[in-house]
Amino acid sequence: MEIKNQYLPDVVLHPAITLNEKLEEMGMSRKEFALRTGKPEKTIIAVLKEESSLTPEMAILFEKVTQIPAQFWINKQARYNEYVARKKHEQAIANAAEWASQFPYAEMAQHNWVVATRNPDERAVNLMNYFGVASHIAWEKLYLETELKVAAYTSLKRTHQPYAISAWLRQGELKSKQIETPDFDLKILKRSIPKMRQLMIGQAINFFEDLYEICLQAGVLLLLTPSLPKVPLSGSTRWLNNTPLIQLKAQFKKDENFWFTFFHELGHIVLHGKKYISLENVDFAAVDYKKEEEANQFAISHTSPSFTR
Repeated sequence: MEIKNQYLPDVVLHPAITLNEKLEEMGMSRKEFALRTGKPEKTIIAVLKEESSLTPEMAILFEKVTQIPAQFWINKQARYNEYVARKKHEQAIANAAEWASQFPYAEMAQHNWVVATRNPDERAVNLMNYFGVASHIAWEKLYLETELKVAAYTSLKRTHQPYAISAWLRQGELKSKQIETPDFDLKILKRSIPKMRQLMIGQAINFFEDLYEICLQAGVLLLLTPSLPKVPLSGSTRWLNNTPLIQLKAQFKKDENFWFTFFHELGHIVLHGKKYISLENVDFAAVDYKKEEEANQFAISHTSPSFTR
């Protein structure tokens, strides 16, 4: 739910400030207050020095001694906790400005992937929203950490442009969520290959729409994504949950190598199952050159004029 016109004070004080003032008003020492509440003196001192939080249990005990309702102390602590959390988040955003500057933000905005802005902090927030992460550190763990094993993700640490590449790949993920795809069926996919070849041979101008539908009927999602500067990717294949996704750069549709790249990516789906992730023209940590050569041979055989079933 969107929150509008929310008042956020510049400074929120720890409940210890009010508690210290109340004890002074009552003429009560910290030791006596601790005895009256039944809490260890060191626990009370930690709260009064703002080194510890005031718990709901303490709030009820404090109510008995100060005659100030427990809810007052609980609300005071909650507001302070939120204030501290927001300040930490603001600092994290400020720290993420350098991270955000690594992305081709202006080009992403031109494609309407993110909201256009020149403000570094706003760019950082928009990019976190785009990637669905809470911080730039989370992004690094998701896209750069080599030891991380998450389905549909592979480390981009060895690539020359991990930021732009991740943005391009993420667009495929976001688009795929908008499309209802039937369950993948390998048999239907294999039976559909002759139809794909007929589209290739026919060289129709609007072939992609037909190719898209043929793939979709087999449970394969085929997407064209606008390229970004410094992204060498010609295509990618990965599985999003149980759906294989072939993502090709949009400009590649008119390229003479489109069909070879398409059948190469299709080869990964037919031959290599769910776990392998293909990033064409990119040297990345998990690349398997044997599988890439197998996909090349699959593409060669299916794009060759002499190919027959």
